[in-house]
Amino acid sequence: MDKPPLVLLHGVGLDRTMWEPVTALLADRFTVLAPDLPGHGARPPVRGDITLAELADGVAEHIPAGSHVVGFSLGALVAQHLALHRPELTRTLTFASSVCRRTPDERAAVRARLRTAERDFAASTEASIERWYAGTAVRRETVERTRATLAANDVGSFLGCYRVFAQADAELGPHLGDITVPTLAVTGEDDPGSTPEMTHRLAAALPDCRAVVVPGARHMLPVERPAAFADTLTRFVEESTATGEIAHV
Repeated sequence: MDKPPLVLLHGVGLDRTMWEPVTALLADRFTVLAPDLPGHGARPPVRGDITLAELADGVAEHIPAGSHVVGFSLGALVAQHLALHRPELTRTLTFASSVCRRTPDERAAVRARLRTAERDFAASTEASIERWYAGTAVRRETVERTRATLAANDVGSFLGCYRVFAQADAELGPHLGDITVPTLAVTGEDDPGSTPEMTHRLAAALPDCRAVVVPGARHMLPVERPAAFADTLTRFVEESTATGEIAHV
């Protein structure tokens, strides 16, 4: 590849198309790869007892060694697992809208959302759309496309992946300090689930991580604010590869 590989891993219930607002902004600098996670998009459904390790193993073959790996929400947890168990794949890491070491109240909230999805998948979809997009200037067509992607999920497969999302931060938390590559943690100021506090927890837990909070943005940061996201990511990668290290802020 003439340009360094940049791999984009989407969130739970979404697919590679969520990255379309930013891929054109990144294509001049990177060879952009956006695979579907197992159980998502064009890939077949997964079992309800899928594990984080299986999700990570199922996408690892699509990641060239030495990639700049970007994970959004569930994708960030997958990226963390890869960094710990397949470190040769990651040159830098970016965790966008990522959870980290949920508090008891935060864990109760995500479990409540999981119960809603188990009981009424359609209601869960609408709650996600409201939580992600309420009050934003994202175009209606884009919101409808997200809604359609969520609604198209195999319910059992979605629930299995959502259980991973709800639980895997506890599995990963004790090991985050072993991730030593330059890392960026970035989220929206108004993200109610993957909060700025969690982003700062990530920056504190990793030895070489900076935290960036984008003012006025919600959970779907790459969709809502693609230019700000692409600029922040590109600047981070350029600085980390130029200096070999990132200042902790």
